[in-house]
Amino acid sequence: MKNTTCNSSSKMNAGYKAAEYVKDGMVLGLGTGSTTHFFIEKVGMRIRDERISVMGVPTSFQSLLIAKKWNIPITTLEEHDIDLSVDGADEVDGEFNLIKGGGAAHTKEKIVDYAAKDFMVIVDESKVVDELGSFPVPVEVLPDASRMVIRELEDMEAICEIRMAQRKDGPVITDNGNFVIDAKFNKIESPSHLEIDINSIPGVVENGIFSQMVDKVIVGTEESTKEL
Repeated sequence: MKNTTCNSSSKMNAGYKAAEYVKDGMVLGLGTGSTTHFFIEKVGMRIRDERISVMGVPTSFQSLLIAKKWNIPITTLEEHDIDLSVDGADEVDGEFNLIKGGGAAHTKEKIVDYAAKDFMVIVDESKVVDELGSFPVPVEVLPDASRMVIRELEDMEAICEIRMAQRKDGPVITDNGNFVIDAKFNKIESPSHLEIDINSIPGVVENGIFSQMVDKVIVGTEESTKEL
């Protein structure tokens, strides 16, 4: 079992380090998840202590609530371009391909991260892998299409299940009102091709493979960080 204290320290170090790249006047993409929580927190501290002026575009209700807690002004893609987006990942390989969506927010995350001038990923050491695939690929689907999409994914040799909620009966419902299918592939030889193939299935809204998008990865360790 992982040491959760060390894991938390690693996430905090990564999130706090990323906040050092924030400059006065920036519009930020605010990712979702436990590591990004620390980034948003540190940005809020800098607003409070250094009086920097920034705005944030949240990728989920979770990041929206954290940003409000830290008095980070909120904006939208309709109103502003994004200078820097910072987000976590469930897996990142040596070519900076990602699997995201453990928090079921990958659709908005992909939109915001793609729109940013620079996209920075923050992870702890456990998320760095040689190749993607140990973590299932989250696939957001329209509820009416879920059975058909599962059939198509199984034809692609994935083991699939609809993600079920905790402390609520029934499936997880995304911020967009959809289901999430977790699709486990034995091997992902070409993340970019698989990303396109999954999104080509009618009824799929978006999947959690992020290929050829990342500019920098910050890996948090218990004591410090390293940048890739």
